[in-house]
Amino acid sequence: MTHNADLIRSLVRDVPNFPKPGIIFKDITPILANPQGLTAAIDALCAPFMQRGITRVAGMEARGFIFGVPVAERLGAGFVPIRKPGKLPAATHHYEYELEYGTDALEIHRDAAGPNDKVLIVDDLLATGGTAAAAIQLVQQTGAQVMGLSFLIELDFLQGRNKLEGFSISSLIHY
Repeated sequence: MTHNADLIRSLVRDVPNFPKPGIIFKDITPILANPQGLTAAIDALCAPFMQRGITRVAGMEARGFIFGVPVAERLGAGFVPIRKPGKLPAATHHYEYELEYGTDALEIHRDAAGPNDKVLIVDDLLATGGTAAAAIQLVQQTGAQVMGLSFLIELDFLQGRNKLEGFSISSLIHY
């Protein structure tokens, strides 16, 4: 494990029984509060994709925004927000997906990317893979090419990677 990964892992705080009993929540706010940790996280999210010609970085609401914008700046790319329905002001693509209990949906502006764009999807956490798979579908609806996905943390036991087969995936910390 690299020095950066060690630093970042040391800053992840476990919060037991949140949001419900039996869950150990991986809290990233200590990373955000630590200048060295935040820089290391941004560096790690970018590193595998530096030479891939990324033109847009897409981030899912809300923690994907926190990391996606500085990753986009570092890669010399634009940022594309992927949001809950009704939050984007212009025409959108809409994608509904299954959760363990029920459904959820995300939207992207129709003009957020196009056929000449190479998109990196960034988020803090890969869990079951449902949100990331929905983000892939939305980016593809714009006509853009998904070049990969970059996550700070991956919860391996939830096997979310299985829903993202065929895509380049980078996760810095595995639990």
